[in-house]
Amino acid sequence: MHNLDRILNQIRDRIHEEADWGLPAQYIPELANVAPEQFAISVVTSNGQCCSAGQADRPFSIQSISKVFSLVATLGRIGEALWTRVGREPTRAAFDSIMLLETDNGRPPNPFVNAGAIVTTDALLAGREPRQALAEILGLIRTMAGRDDIYINKRVAQSEKRTAERNKALAHYLASHGNLLNDPDLTLGTYFHQCAIEMTTVQLAMSGRVLAGLDCAPPTISRTHARRTNALMMTCGHYDASGEFAFKVGLPGKSGVGGGILLIAPRRASIAIWSPGLNGYGNSQAGTRAATMLAELTGWSVF
Repeated sequence: MHNLDRILNQIRDRIHEEADWGLPAQYIPELANVAPEQFAISVVTSNGQCCSAGQADRPFSIQSISKVFSLVATLGRIGEALWTRVGREPTRAAFDSIMLLETDNGRPPNPFVNAGAIVTTDALLAGREPRQALAEILGLIRTMAGRDDIYINKRVAQSEKRTAERNKALAHYLASHGNLLNDPDLTLGTYFHQCAIEMTTVQLAMSGRVLAGLDCAPPTISRTHARRTNALMMTCGHYDASGEFAFKVGLPGKSGVGGGILLIAPRRASIAIWSPGLNGYGNSQAGTRAATMLAELTGWSVF
């Protein structure tokens, strides 16, 4: 553990020395005002120990990392039926591209682009009240993290709703092809609140233990679903930079425009990184470099 502490402190120090932060998401007002010069990393290992460096107790908006949890929850509820509505292929287009839907008659290529996540949330909603679907996602995250102090930031959710013209267009295009079961506004409201969940890197790293095979899964999460979620994180978790991330890091990961990254080192560790400034792909600029450093210094890889 002392060696891991040293590695994490070394990564934190290098990130601050480089001071190459990127810009927070400018299209979500509540996120645009977050100071970019922040960094945190937490690692939970196979023996249950958690090591951190930086601002590991600072809550941040997990944004698209929530797509991992909604996917797991939806697979637990409807299983393989989800794949009739959402594909499993990576893309070379932006996460909010509508062009992806035009090529396959309204079927998104994977559940981690925005359109695919909207369909996944719609499937989990399945005629229920939004508060019930959100309670299921939040309850699953709390169970996976072993923490009850995880909440939705309603200001962030409302901020997303006010600036969501692209996501509204995606939802209505999906509906025009019959790929939404609920009213688009109902599904979008659920989706925005899901993305506005806040966590610290400690909480996020703890929540990844199940996916890393370090902890017993709740009854709703089968090993098959966990394995397939990891596979999608590897191939699709960083949008059109997923190939580059896999090449440099070699671990399944999911990013969010709040600056977070969830990384899985199967049977070794669950890792969470946060730095709110983004690169041109919408992934954490400093966080991506930190993930590369961690892989190099630990030798962790699925390859």
